[in-house]
Amino acid sequence: MPVDLHQHVLLISATSINQWRVMRVVGSLQLVLLMALTSGAADLNIPLEVEQPPTIIIKTSGTVIALPFDPNVTMKCVAKGNPTPEYRWTKDGEDFIPPHIPTNRTGHTGGTFVLPNKNLVQFQGKYQCYASNKLGTAMTEEIKLIVANVPKFPKETFNPTVVDEGDPVILHCNPPEGVTPRQIYWMSIGLQHIEQDERVSMGIDGNLYFSNALQKDSRQDYCCFAAFSTIRTIAQKTAMAVMVKSLKHDNGSAHSSNTTQAPPLRMPGLLLPSGVQTEKVLLKGKSLELECIPEGYPTPKITWMKLGDEMPPRVKYNNFGKQLTISAVEEKDAGKYMCSVKNSAGEAVHYFDVIVEEPPKWLTEPPPSQLTVIGSDVHIKCAVSGKPPPDIMWKRNGEVFTGDPSSSRQVIDDTVVLHNATPEDSAVYQCEASNSHGSILANINIMVMNLRPQMLTGDNQAYAVVLGGDIMLNCRVFGSPTPSISWTKDGTHETLVGERFFEHQNGSLQIINAEYDDDGNYVCVAISREGESAIIAKLHVKDPTRIVNPPQDMQIISGTTAQLICQAEYSESLQDTFEVVWRKDGEEIPQSFEGNSRYSVDESMLKIMNVNLSDQGMYTCIARTSLDEVNATALLTILDVPDAPKNVEISELGGPRNVSLSWVPGSDHNSSVAEFIVEYEESQWEPGRWKELQKVPGNQATAELALHGHLNYQFRVYAVNAVGPGPPSGPTERYKTPPAAPDRNPENIKIHGHLPHQMDISWEPLLPIEHNGPGLEYKVSYRRLEVEDDWSWHLVKRHSFVVRNTSTFIPYEIKIQSRNSHGWGPEPKVVTGYSGEDVPTAAPRDVAVEVINTTVLRVSWTPVPHATVRGHLGGYNVHWLRKRNLLTPDKILDERHSLSFPGKRNNAIVPHLEPFSEYRLTVNVFNKKGNGPNSDPVAFSTPEGVPNQVPILTASNAQTDSILLVWGPPLKPNGILTGYYLQHHLLNETTLEVVDSQEINITGADTSQWRLQGLEEGSLYRIHLSACTRAGCGPPLAQEGRTVALARVGGQRGEFSTQGWLIGTMCAVALLTLIALMACFVRRNKGGKYAVKEKEDLHPDVESQGMNDDTYCEYSDSEEKPLKGSSLCSLNGDDTAGDSVSRDSLVDYADGEGEFNEDGSFIGEYSGHKHGGSVSEPSGPGPVTA
Repeated sequence: MPVDLHQHVLLISATSINQWRVMRVVGSLQLVLLMALTSGAADLNIPLEVEQPPTIIIKTSGTVIALPFDPNVTMKCVAKGNPTPEYRWTKDGEDFIPPHIPTNRTGHTGGTFVLPNKNLVQFQGKYQCYASNKLGTAMTEEIKLIVANVPKFPKETFNPTVVDEGDPVILHCNPPEGVTPRQIYWMSIGLQHIEQDERVSMGIDGNLYFSNALQKDSRQDYCCFAAFSTIRTIAQKTAMAVMVKSLKHDNGSAHSSNTTQAPPLRMPGLLLPSGVQTEKVLLKGKSLELECIPEGYPTPKITWMKLGDEMPPRVKYNNFGKQLTISAVEEKDAGKYMCSVKNSAGEAVHYFDVIVEEPPKWLTEPPPSQLTVIGSDVHIKCAVSGKPPPDIMWKRNGEVFTGDPSSSRQVIDDTVVLHNATPEDSAVYQCEASNSHGSILANINIMVMNLRPQMLTGDNQAYAVVLGGDIMLNCRVFGSPTPSISWTKDGTHETLVGERFFEHQNGSLQIINAEYDDDGNYVCVAISREGESAIIAKLHVKDPTRIVNPPQDMQIISGTTAQLICQAEYSESLQDTFEVVWRKDGEEIPQSFEGNSRYSVDESMLKIMNVNLSDQGMYTCIARTSLDEVNATALLTILDVPDAPKNVEISELGGPRNVSLSWVPGSDHNSSVAEFIVEYEESQWEPGRWKELQKVPGNQATAELALHGHLNYQFRVYAVNAVGPGPPSGPTERYKTPPAAPDRNPENIKIHGHLPHQMDISWEPLLPIEHNGPGLEYKVSYRRLEVEDDWSWHLVKRHSFVVRNTSTFIPYEIKIQSRNSHGWGPEPKVVTGYSGEDVPTAAPRDVAVEVINTTVLRVSWTPVPHATVRGHLGGYNVHWLRKRNLLTPDKILDERHSLSFPGKRNNAIVPHLEPFSEYRLTVNVFNKKGNGPNSDPVAFSTPEGVPNQVPILTASNAQTDSILLVWGPPLKPNGILTGYYLQHHLLNETTLEVVDSQEINITGADTSQWRLQGLEEGSLYRIHLSACTRAGCGPPLAQEGRTVALARVGGQRGEFSTQGWLIGTMCAVALLTLIALMACFVRRNKGGKYAVKEKEDLHPDVESQGMNDDTYCEYSDSEEKPLKGSSLCSLNGDDTAGDSVSRDSLVDYADGEGEFNEDGSFIGEYSGHKHGGSVSEPSGPGPVTA
């Protein structure tokens, strides 16, 4: 504590103590504090830091019933006190040492113990717990332990009960004792209940009473069952037999032995209760049960009355009027009751004297504990009530206390008086009140002492509060007499007063709506006549928490993820205690760390995965620290599919096949219904399958339906909103429509000519539900077009028909009408079709070719006459045969290819030819039936082309100024090799830019190596090599090489010489091996299929772009079998590395922009001249830039 603050406290103590004693009223020297009872004793609010006698706070009370399946029984006894109490137990008034009592952390033995279920019967009895320390002893009420055994009926043998008809019978149950509740049943061995009525019934005691026996009561298996639900046990008594003897007529007649007579009249009596009067004593609040079971014949009637008073309104009559019940009896229900039993033979009565009594209870509450000063008088009053009046016994520290009339300790009736009390009178006093119905006990702690104020709150405690918040500064003080308390701040002498400062009875100072100026040190001073004490409390006022980005109302679709943001600002000093908590509709959302929760909180964001309708509600974000909290709320609306419509009903509209469907829409789940879908199911054709029938706008809840005939319908409806379709409603009742003629005729009529002299007619049949009745048939009518013939017709049941013996490819008119056993459908529409096709008979004439470049040519022809097509024109097939490569003219190749060109046309572009080759070409027309004859063949040759890339290039045997190059010839020279074109570029090794370039034309076609001379030492070169023919040079192959640096030559000349020749030899071997492998691969693939389709996909040609989408172009390696199904035909060649057919593209050979006309031919003239049946030589190859 700072020095100045200490001086301030001392100053207050020295100068103002008398003034405070005048201003403050000390009040009574006796402090009475009442607390809630947990152990039967009122508890003083005395801190445990102060020495005090024991107070029992937890205990087992009443009766404890140990069930057979309970693993153990726990007897609890916990007390507080200073010093820590010690415990002892008594059983049936004798000291009892429990088998095992655990000890606490301080080493003291606890008061609670556990009895194992095994051999528990030996522990049955009445227990009391005593808790003691040096200041006194507290005790509990008696705790009764009952060990429940499994109830059983004794094994008995019963003789049959034989009675005359009309006599009463009592079958005794005598059920075993057991744990309540207990229920009694009378049944047969077959577990059939014995029927009960006014004559036969069971009493409260469990016995079965017969007011008079009849012949039908005779049986061998009357069984009494006792059910104990608490222990899940049913006990069965040995079966009993009853034999009822009938009364015979005795009048001497011949038939007297076979007749019976009715039982004689029998005066009424009472089987239960016995005697004339019964005294019934019961406790207030219990249920009163009075019972009268009569005997006599005929069965007597029962009436009840209360003598001198009216029956209470709560009265009930049970068991066929034999039992009177009044629930929760009160004292006014006491008195004399009478039951009367009466029949035609007489009357009997019984009286009940009902007495309502009450166990002991406190008039108000148990006597409170007391703290008082030395020399005062103490009165302990034990105010109880009960009937009969309870007897009061006083004890002191668990021992009987009678007082001494001649001393200061006296017992006067229900009060203990301590005159001029001294500390020796401090103890725990027990008041025990009992009567015949029970007892109650209270522990009263009496503490007599004088004690200067004791500060129980620590000095220099720090407190924190946010701006605008409330704070409580503690000042827990104990003293006798009760000290007065005051507060000051920051060295001032004035007591804190004002609207924002409140001193509580327990000494605490409450500050309301804290301000920054409230920051500082506060002094609490406690003064009594025994002395004074003071402490300091330090208060810090901090910035409040604020939500700067609250969550916003949002709508989200069910099944998606919702994200709510909540950002807050708070005092940095409270960072360790800051947290964000989320609540939904007031309930906190648990944060799961197991990964299986749909909720996750990431810093300032709440994520709800897979939201559903249960997630809709108000979400509250709570940002809190240890000092304050603020919150913000947002409404989360879940959008989901609509609920199913309800109450779907059918009503007719002017006819049985026109109905109206109505329904009640379900919840739209926050998204308006866009439409309703009406579905139907019919039981005749597709039972169980639901199909859409009609769509209805979302603001409409009715639909008018036109139905088919001869069907048994049921309907259902579902709603659709922006989220999706909802579940369907329940189906309606079945609705059956009458049969009728078909409403429509077949559609989508198709005419095919699969054979030359017949016509195949097919159509889409009516759906089964469209038959409208039994016996559906189709009337197929046909006649030749533009010929005045009569209609020929046939009735068929299938959905196809074949007209035979027709001319080839002749147009017909066809119509189809549906009918059933109830009539014809509407008048059908007429369609036109052709009879069967046959293969074409003529070949194209005047076939000519024009070579465009080394791989592409244009072929033209004169189309065949239309009459010779004999069907729908499919197009033209172009077939070409590569006979030989002009480099090897003696070798016959026989490579066949073909392309299909759809539609009516007279020319086409043929791609993917091989340069420097000899070809033969034919053309034929085709229709759906097949191909016509081939045209006369046309022979032509393709010019030389540029070679392919050389396959390998190596740079080796480097010297300071030279590099040896070795390469292989191109696999496809595409002409006669004339030599090679070589370029080498000096490179900047840092930027890899070209510094200098040189070119060399190598004229020898057989040359396969070359040494580059005159190079710079230690430099990097990039070399390009291309093979050349008369048509130009092919694409180059690149390689890099480096000359040797001069500094390394002297020391490694011999090494370079050896390594150079070795590397050169290895490269030559590798080159020869690679060439051999490639030659084998080429030979293996000679004459194989030309991979046109792959190249067509990569390079769609110009001509095909001019075709319609419904045309097709086919390509194959066979003249006889053109491919089918292609939609486009590619006419471009495949690019190779460094070169492409694009140099000689088709556009280069067209005038203008290279456009095509409608039949696919070029607009403009080609550079060559056409010759019928021959080939024009193209102009020489253009210049090639290496």
